[in-house]
Amino acid sequence: MLPEHSPFSPDLRRALDGLLASFTPAQRFWLAGYLSAGDAAPAVAVPTAAALKLTILYGSESGNSEKLADLSAKEAKKRGFIPTVKNMADIKPADLTKIENLLVIISTWGDGEPPETATSFYKAFMSETLSLPKLRFSVCSLGDTSYEKFCQMGKDFDARLEAFGAQRIYARVDCDLQYEKPHRAWLDGALAAFGPAPAPAAAPALTSFAIPVATEHDKANPFAAELKERVLLNGKGTAKETWHYELSLEGSGLTYEPGDSLGVIPVNAPDVVEGLMKAAKLTGSETVQVPDVGAKALNYALQENLDITALSRPVLTKLHEVTKSKKLATLLGEASKEKLKDYLHGRWIVDAIEDFAPKGLSPEALVSILRPLPPRLYSIASSPLAHPDEVHLTIASVRYESVGRQRKGVTSTYLADLVKLGDKVPVYTNQNKNFRLPDSGDTPIIMVGPGTGVAPFRAFVEHRAALEQKGKSWLFFGDQRYTYDFLYQTEWQDHLASKSLTKLDVAFSRDQPEKIYVQQRMIERAKELYAWLEEGAHFYVCGDATRMAHDVNEALISVVEKQGGKSREAAESYLEDLKKARRYQRDVY
Repeated sequence: MLPEHSPFSPDLRRALDGLLASFTPAQRFWLAGYLSAGDAAPAVAVPTAAALKLTILYGSESGNSEKLADLSAKEAKKRGFIPTVKNMADIKPADLTKIENLLVIISTWGDGEPPETATSFYKAFMSETLSLPKLRFSVCSLGDTSYEKFCQMGKDFDARLEAFGAQRIYARVDCDLQYEKPHRAWLDGALAAFGPAPAPAAAPALTSFAIPVATEHDKANPFAAELKERVLLNGKGTAKETWHYELSLEGSGLTYEPGDSLGVIPVNAPDVVEGLMKAAKLTGSETVQVPDVGAKALNYALQENLDITALSRPVLTKLHEVTKSKKLATLLGEASKEKLKDYLHGRWIVDAIEDFAPKGLSPEALVSILRPLPPRLYSIASSPLAHPDEVHLTIASVRYESVGRQRKGVTSTYLADLVKLGDKVPVYTNQNKNFRLPDSGDTPIIMVGPGTGVAPFRAFVEHRAALEQKGKSWLFFGDQRYTYDFLYQTEWQDHLASKSLTKLDVAFSRDQPEKIYVQQRMIERAKELYAWLEEGAHFYVCGDATRMAHDVNEALISVVEKQGGKSREAAESYLEDLKKARRYQRDVY
């Protein structure tokens, strides 16, 4: 309803009220954002000649650092700064000589690698020699403590800027997967450290409309999505377990584009919780204080709030603090780096407790060594145009044996084993601007997606088909066996028949004595592949980062070398140019 003090006549108010009542919640939410800036309008910074210019430089793999850079710019503007956000893909190290105030937000990909779009900048930055005596800076680093080289990119940028003579005005902050709170604390401290910026001036009050505002769903406030469908994609006789999931987004207000991912917030399996409590010699009925949650029964905290499997050096360090184990102290010593690496491989936290805390742990000590249970991101396998109010996922259930114990993936088996049809799954959408279809539907696309890496390409092809776009498309797909593991086979055949998919090349590694992979198919089709690239095709890779993505990149270099008559150095430069033009994009994990 419109407020009585709104600047409209009673008759017009009644007419508008009727109109508003016919809107969907999402439409009312949009209208509220457009019209309701008024009630207690926040202070808006009005920059003056004395306002500090601030550059926020980011390097992002999945979009988290980019999102934090945008949030940082908004907060800086509120405080009177004049912020500029820059992607490392769009500048050169020499450009830093023109900057006086700098915030760096950088993700570490995998075990100590730069984000894909920041690779060129990082290599140049670490090899060049700059003089930056006028530059003041602070670094916020995103990473994952389960990797040995946690937040390595942030550490490298921080040290290198100092070596160039820049002044660190606020200490670097290294963030684990739950990065929101540490980033906010870092931003508050760093902005204050830059010195006084002009105080924000209050904006003139605006008349507002009392329109109900929908709650936005995100990682902190996920949407409970109903599981509508679950289909096993592998045939009988397979060695794999790959599921197709369909979740309802109806009423959520969540949107996504092909290339985005879905965050799933899981719970730990009951048998894994039981195993950990048994090792710690606890019953689960004990009450514990969970950070940012409050008092809770231990068994529920372990199931719903805490990461109880991922073993890392930080976890072992915290375990040593509460156990004082001499054996563990030796393992954590400088002389035992290789032994520690071997120990961490294939083990869970329960193994460490059995090995180094044989008498068990107190409830408080157990909670103190555990980090929050992180959500998992999965590439979305559907187009919102082809499946309105739905989101589809393609997930392989992770199950294996290691060091004498059965292991399983937290989220993949949560969805496969614990969630029944009709149950609700907490989810949110995660934007990935670094994995997008070309702006023009006429641009050719080449997609390399073995195994579950095919997921986003199902979305790509569906989306172009729904828009009736005519650009050529070529999919390279691979898995173990044609008979059992040809994911979405009939769909690809239908797309080929309708011309929404132009070409399909497959590689099934176990169907012949000699294993064949997608990169070999690329080499076999080298002439045509290079011709597509020369026509302006965009090249995409999704899937395993450990070997596949590297092998595909090597195959692509070989194609460009031989078909383009180039040296390896020139071929690598060719690929770098594709990346800078956003024509070579990867979503690897």
